[in-house]
Amino acid sequence: MTHAQPERAPRPEIPTRLLVHALVREDGTVDADKLYGVAGLLGMTDQQVRLCVKRLVTEGRFTQEGRGRKAVLRAVSDAATAAIAPDAVHVGHAYRQDRGLAPWDGTWHLFAFAIPETHRTARDTLRETLLHLGAAPVQGGLYVAANPIAHLVEARARQLDVLASVTFLTSTDLRIGNIVDPRQLASGIWPLDEIAAGHERLAAFATHCADRLARGSDLSRVERLTLAVELAAEFSRAMTPDPLLPPELLPHPWPGQRARRLSQECWTALRALPEAQDTPTPLPRLFRLYSDAITAPGER
Repeated sequence: MTHAQPERAPRPEIPTRLLVHALVREDGTVDADKLYGVAGLLGMTDQQVRLCVKRLVTEGRFTQEGRGRKAVLRAVSDAATAAIAPDAVHVGHAYRQDRGLAPWDGTWHLFAFAIPETHRTARDTLRETLLHLGAAPVQGGLYVAANPIAHLVEARARQLDVLASVTFLTSTDLRIGNIVDPRQLASGIWPLDEIAAGHERLAAFATHCADRLARGSDLSRVERLTLAVELAAEFSRAMTPDPLLPPELLPHPWPGQRARRLSQECWTALRALPEAQDTPTPLPRLFRLYSDAITAPGER
């Protein structure tokens, strides 16, 4: 009697450029042989990798020593990993919420601005900053957040020289139309269904990752790197749009907590794998960045 194989979690889409960044080691280098190996497991062709490397070198982001699979790429600055590195503050706050260490105090943080068309670039940048920090529009020029981000918004407004056009206020009795219940307000302001779907995808991939690790302690370094890059990409895909609303404002159960727990378990297992004696080269700095971001200080 044959048993059906478990369904493979959908593979996250990873641009070649992102892959190069993800494989930067602590010393700023990327081993081309590992790059081509991981790219192959992700369905990328050697030609894709060659063209990408050529563009990155032309842009001045990397230098190249040697040719083909024997080449070594060197990042020009630490920013090379930023494309896939986690926002440690954002991720750390998420795990604090999961541990019940960041309860909501019932305060809504509101921001209003009316920046003229002559400062359109600054206006657009401020809007992007608000969205990045987890705020959402309530109506034209008025944004609301559940977390205390005023100091970050103010710093950005000062940098853009538009602070005089920004109004800051807080409220504990926000009402939109006839809706006053905080959880109902949150579900109407933020696209929680889409955010939850992203966490469900992350949980599915993390489950696949854990299963693969449990079944294959003999993973090659290339296979190990591939799993790490895929997990990092899916984690970033789920976390980037998440405003990290306090649990008091979210539906129950909320998939974000489970997805982050599974991700943490996978990172721990990936780091714990023994190094192959014939390839004792350093792991990408991605391993440290994610482990630092998702691990509580007392657990390191």
